[in-house]
Amino acid sequence: MTMYKILTLNNISVAGLERLPRETYEVASEMQHPDAILLRSFNMHNWDIPASVKAIGRAGAGVNNIPVDEMSKRGVPVFNAPGANANAVKELVIAGMLIAARNLCQGWSFARGLEGEDSEISKQVESGKKNFAGFELPGRTLGVVGLGAIGVQVANAAHALGMNVIGYDPDITVQSAWQMSSDVEQAAGVDDLLARSDFVTFHVPLVDATRHMINEERLRTMRDNVVLLNFSRNGIIDDEAVVKALGEGKVYAYVCDFPSNLLKEHPRVITLPHLGASTKEAEDNCAIMVADQVSDFLENGNVRNSVNFPKLYMKRGGAGRLCVVNTNVPNMLGQISTALADSGLNINDMINKSRGDLAYTLVDVQCEITPECRDRIAAIEGVLSVRVI
Repeated sequence: MTMYKILTLNNISVAGLERLPRETYEVASEMQHPDAILLRSFNMHNWDIPASVKAIGRAGAGVNNIPVDEMSKRGVPVFNAPGANANAVKELVIAGMLIAARNLCQGWSFARGLEGEDSEISKQVESGKKNFAGFELPGRTLGVVGLGAIGVQVANAAHALGMNVIGYDPDITVQSAWQMSSDVEQAAGVDDLLARSDFVTFHVPLVDATRHMINEERLRTMRDNVVLLNFSRNGIIDDEAVVKALGEGKVYAYVCDFPSNLLKEHPRVITLPHLGASTKEAEDNCAIMVADQVSDFLENGNVRNSVNFPKLYMKRGGAGRLCVVNTNVPNMLGQISTALADSGLNINDMINKSRGDLAYTLVDVQCEITPECRDRIAAIEGVLSVRVI
């Protein structure tokens, strides 16, 4: 029986680690030559990733802390856990809207600073509460940028609270569309959404196209007293532009998960210490999902929820399984099939899929695959990695 070695670079929920049985998996925070790595926020960009690594699992959605392009060149899939923390983030967004609309943080700060006898405090409360009057959510319009697992849940929850909801995502999946309320209106684009929203929340990755999506120019086109919420990624909103807009009265409040010296003491900004997925339930869900995905890849070669590999699943049906990662160029399947035939191996089943410049193939054969056959396939120009299971 094969024993797989799993290196953890952060504390991974026990609920996830329990998915890796001790008779087939060795899991530790320090080890040599790991087969896979599980992590949360550890920054791998300046870390020497061992050559033995066959898979990386991020117990969360974002993978900015992982050198994905480098792993693709090595033929190593990077897995994440999209949707596992969706409810946790959804709840924080709803809380953020309520906190901003009702001026709860400002009111709490005022109440904590009251002094004197209780009768005096009561008088101060009655005279001071008018400074924290807010507004209610029903009838207001929420714009949701990004309709993945989190964005859909936010949109549905806001609609349930009586809000009008506008959503925009040019790459929305069929699965997300099925899960979203039919009352959520589709915006023609980001600018259309921004011009019509009282609240705007972002649920997109940080890439070149989304960096400073909200900037000084776009802020000018938005409604007065708009509330901005960012529980996605730092950098999607230009903080300096928002602070300027707050001072001008254009923005009513800014709620985000990314404190900075510019933001943390501003009276109209609510900054939280990156709490988006910080619930026990979310941590358990993320760890379970990513552990299952990494183990299925190591044991069977199947790929689910990888950010750099195509989705691929094939039921086992042979004495041996070959997993080949290669550059997406013509005639690779022909060369792989020829190498197997030259080794006297008959193919029971084969599946091949590609994603961008990378292709991935699973082959089940009737007999065991010899090291010589594996080496012959590994020597084909364009092959990035070969594994026999």
